[in-house]
Amino acid sequence: MSEMLTIALSKGRIFKDTLPLLAHAGIEPVEDPEKSRKLIIGTNRDDVRLIIVRASDVPTYVQYGGADLGVAGKDVLMEHGGEGLYEPLDLQIAKCKLMTAGPKDASPVQGRLRIATKFVNSTKRYYAEQGKQVDIIKLYGSMELAPLVGMADMIVDLVDTGNTLIANGLEPWDHIADISSRLIVNKASMKMKHDTVKSFINMMEEAVKKQ
Repeated sequence: MSEMLTIALSKGRIFKDTLPLLAHAGIEPVEDPEKSRKLIIGTNRDDVRLIIVRASDVPTYVQYGGADLGVAGKDVLMEHGGEGLYEPLDLQIAKCKLMTAGPKDASPVQGRLRIATKFVNSTKRYYAEQGKQVDIIKLYGSMELAPLVGMADMIVDLVDTGNTLIANGLEPWDHIADISSRLIVNKASMKMKHDTVKSFINMMEEAVKKQ
């Protein structure tokens, strides 16, 4: 690779799970983003750098060319809508499910459902497909609290083990989507740096198969 590649990643689980895949492609960060305050992190290769952004911003950086590639959860991509992006590869990491959940033994709701979630677009789409109108209350975290204090009838959230739900007297209900992290590519980068980007995608694909 000779052209500079910029890869957008978010801290936490996705970064940790992406590291072994990058290592397979011969790319290792020179600093740990959890310890460094830097937002641009160099790698052992002069032609590859990482930028560290919020998970929900990764598709936006890739869409607008702030990064050539990125790793984003399918939940984030469903919210973003995926404009201006290719999604060539499911990296099979950071897996969980997007589900509806609510209080155990809840009686059926009369009238419009009130749903607390940060996944506003995905929730609207899901209920629109069923021909249902719902009221959505946008929250950024601690979704489980909303039904407990009577603010919402139910929630839409990511479920991994389900332990948080159970601890708060809720239970998972309907499965909306399987979530895992995807490799995404800026459409212009795919054209302008085609060979470089393609060879990176191929190496990542190989790494996924070896997991």
